Amino acid sequence: MTVVPGEGSSAERVRAVVDVHRGDRGALLPILHGLQAEFGYIGPEMVPVIAEELNLSKAEVHGVISFYADFRDKPAGRTVVRLCRAEACQSVGAERLVAHARQVYGVELGETTRDGTVTLEQVFCLGNCALGPAAQINGRLHGRLDENRLDTLVMEAEAGDR
Repeated sequence: MTVVPGEGSSAERVRAVVDVHRGDRGALLPILHGLQAEFGYIGPEMVPVIAEELNLSKAEVHGVISFYADFRDKPAGRTVVRLCRAEACQSVGAERLVAHARQVYGVELGETTRDGTVTLEQVFCLGNCALGPAAQINGRLHGRLDENRLDTLVMEAEAGDR
């Protein structure tokens, strides 16, 4: 069953995703991934519906959502920039990149620009330690970054969305 964006109420769409994964082993995680794919985030208004459908407490559902950094509670920008801040990347300039990105986009880590173009996030390892500092931009991994290369890659990602 495919849920068509925009059809039905939000609660109906959430229930449709739950129904697709209800029989899965450990159904909560597949459901959360399905909702993230469907809506782009898992809003707080979805938590009671999920909890009711799976006979879980709202706290249990919220706990899983908040535990995993990949689940969002609000929509992300069209371009998501995830900057690695693990020790290997820090040793070769990651903090300089973080400061630069915060200044350029005018947002803190975990925030989205007012116009919804860029979400700036931190991660603590992208598995690209030998090529740090590293970032993931719209799911694509990049290494050996400096401020200019980061700016270029983000501009290219933004241009590709249009």
